Amino acid sequence: MVTKPYIAIPAPEMEQDDLTIDYPCSDGEPLAESDHQYNAITDTVHALRVRYAHRPDVYVAGDMFVYYRMGDPSRSIAPDVFVVFGAEKRLRPSYFIWREGGNAPDVAMEMASPSTYERDLLAKRDIYESIGVTEYWRFDPLLGGCFTPPLAGDRLVDGHYTAIDVAEDRSGILRGYSATLGLDLCVRDGELHLYDPLARAWLLSPAEDNAARLTAESALQASESRSAALAALLREHGISPDAV
Repeated sequence: MVTKPYIAIPAPEMEQDDLTIDYPCSDGEPLAESDHQYNAITDTVHALRVRYAHRPDVYVAGDMFVYYRMGDPSRSIAPDVFVVFGAEKRLRPSYFIWREGGNAPDVAMEMASPSTYERDLLAKRDIYESIGVTEYWRFDPLLGGCFTPPLAGDRLVDGHYTAIDVAEDRSGILRGYSATLGLDLCVRDGELHLYDPLARAWLLSPAEDNAARLTAESALQASESRSAALAALLREHGISPDAV
């Protein structure tokens, strides 16, 4: 049974949220250490935001501080990507669990780098487990440079993480199923991709999304040009296009 046992509550000495306390929204560090890591983060955030664009109660963000203990700015963690169901879709400087009704992220993802992957596997995993993040996924953009296989996931079961099965399919794609998202997380052509098994469709990255839009626009323009040419031909023969 998947559970989310943690409810963010004030520290014992805190009776109410002190709005004068400064909770930093930046650590001054860059989003990513390499293009591999940056692309994995931004492509995944984009794909998930598009997927849930119609849901005002699903919040998707990346590289943002998640504060999980009221009154203690040191108790924060910054997932590379995270998704929260039941959280209003709006702009935030940071995510404060206690200000969101105790609603911790449902899914957190980390895109590994040589300097972060050990913390992702140990310290961050422990924090995500303790605050009730239902699923925690890790992807190695260096494809074995940090860990093997380059995709791993954990699901919260009775308050503790249990490994999610990840294996290659018949096409050689490394694949693991996220029951929380209803998506397959896949390593395809050396990159992280998300696949909707019900729709039988890949979620698109920004580049793929833009290419699809351009293709659709080009097809529409070609169709309009053919229609205009046909209308002109009909007029030359004394036939009204509206009568056809």
